[in-house]
Amino acid sequence: MLAFRRRFWPVSGQVGSLDTADAPRAALCYRGAMPATPAWPPASTPRLYIDQPLGLEAAPHIDGAAAHYLLNVMRLRVGDPLLLFDNRSGEWLGRIADAGRRTLDIAIEAQIRPREAVPDLWLCFAPVKKARLDWIIEKATELGIARLQPVITERTIVERVKQERLEAQIVEACEQCGRTALPELAEPVKLPQLLKTWPAGRSLLFADEAGGESLAVAPAPPPAAILTGPEGGFTTAERNLLLAHPAVRRIALGPRILRAETAAIAAIGVWMAANGDWA
Repeated sequence: MLAFRRRFWPVSGQVGSLDTADAPRAALCYRGAMPATPAWPPASTPRLYIDQPLGLEAAPHIDGAAAHYLLNVMRLRVGDPLLLFDNRSGEWLGRIADAGRRTLDIAIEAQIRPREAVPDLWLCFAPVKKARLDWIIEKATELGIARLQPVITERTIVERVKQERLEAQIVEACEQCGRTALPELAEPVKLPQLLKTWPAGRSLLFADEAGGESLAVAPAPPPAAILTGPEGGFTTAERNLLLAHPAVRRIALGPRILRAETAAIAAIGVWMAANGDWA
């Protein structure tokens, strides 16, 4: 009888070898490993935002680019599941009840979870160039921001913001990261007007290049907002205007000079870890 050795993956996960004589003992090692019950809906189930009220009695109709994506890119067919959220009632499991060339009718089966309560943090930011602005919108949404407020400063390079494009970025980020509540996107406002109409009771955490309290240790409970400047920074007059406002608190974001988009995302992450839903 010829003896031979075979490669195998033991229970510990280390690569080893096994004599044929050891096969019964190996079988005992594997006997307790039962196959896991598949998750439902599967992790690969497409997830889509639709601006239609959802519920067990709803019959959502999807057309246009969204239907094209589901039918021709994802290759969904009648009977396939998908997840829907409406920014009102949470996330729902549905199935494709009927499909045309560029239309879908959905049957709602169950609510997966209610609309989430996101931490009450706003991001007030000076718009930057297109690719970096898209990055701010995407990452701030993923991190859980509640409101996005573009602020026009004296050194802001990009003064015209395409709201429709930014809204599309928000939706795409929410679909990807699992959010059920879309952040609010406000119209751009000039810095003096922002401060003039600032709501009472909400602290404004001003990321000052000159330094301030470390955001990692400074108490900054909600409601709060973070303010980051343009690529050229705030002017002296703007700094003086900010520091004279009773809601403003100067914060520091470490010893290095950060790009405008890096400062915005770093500040959100630090705040979420200390005061938001990461804590």
